[in-house]
Amino acid sequence: MKRWTLTTIIAVLMVFTAACGTNKDQPVNDTSSQETETAEESSQPQSDETFPVTVVDGTGEEITIEDEPETIISVIPSNTEITYAIGQGEKLIAVDNYSNYPEETAELEKIGDQQLDVEKILALQPDLALVTEYQHENNPDILNQFKENGTDVVVINSAESFDQVYASINLIGKVTGAAEEAQNVVQEMQDRLEVVKEKASRIEEPKRVWVEVSPAPDIFTPGQNTFMHEMLESIHAVNTAGDQTGWVKMTEEEIVTLNPDVIITTYGYYVDNPAEGVLSREGWTEVPAIKNEQVYDVNNDTVTRPGPRLIDGVETLAELIYPDVFKN
Repeated sequence: MKRWTLTTIIAVLMVFTAACGTNKDQPVNDTSSQETETAEESSQPQSDETFPVTVVDGTGEEITIEDEPETIISVIPSNTEITYAIGQGEKLIAVDNYSNYPEETAELEKIGDQQLDVEKILALQPDLALVTEYQHENNPDILNQFKENGTDVVVINSAESFDQVYASINLIGKVTGAAEEAQNVVQEMQDRLEVVKEKASRIEEPKRVWVEVSPAPDIFTPGQNTFMHEMLESIHAVNTAGDQTGWVKMTEEEIVTLNPDVIITTYGYYVDNPAEGVLSREGWTEVPAIKNEQVYDVNNDTVTRPGPRLIDGVETLAELIYPDVFKN
């Protein structure tokens, strides 16, 4: 993959928040009381329902889906992954340009990114469109065209926590006719996370961890209100940027003073051998993570994309940071 410029990356991230797995900028943070209430309600177990089904989507609007959809489009990778995870992937007929998992997505029609290919979508005439807050806020006329074309439009909120991801999974399950399957996916994630937390509770000396989501010279790191921060807390590790909020830019001079025990990078998908680049930085030789060669790259999609694979990201981080605890 060609390396993107920072300007391009930030532009995309402002749209997709972390969902495309290429986050280098601060996610959208919409925590209205209505959204929080909706997320809490949606995250509660729901019984499998017959259609019509009525839900409250990410806009707070009550939407009724009259018939179970037979064809679906997804405009963001996280919703694509959720749809496959709950057993509805065969209904997907088109996805955004960044949807890359599972491998079946390569065979689907591509309908753009934040700039949707409206003409193609209208021609496909999907029964259901799983869209984002970005489209709702910036392209309401386009979404109205979809509705007038007979497509049900459901807005899925940007998620910034595991609970909000659970809510998104359950919401997508209800509108696609897979409420029970969605509950099962959420339950499995919750169970696996509890196993991680139980093992982490035995750790007496938490390690200090520095995370880089973009390389030098423009180094960005996740603070609070990010999946990575919640993951580090779950495994009883200390986020050295935990006093920051969202995605922040820091200099090498500032980072060195944090003295991390472990360094995690997430940009190996476009930078060759990122660990070697970090280990060879001038002036970093006394940093514990450098002295002990504790620098690792992880799959960016599993630690920033708000979907089912977040639990894979937690388990990977746990094994890398505390191998003695989690690899046994």
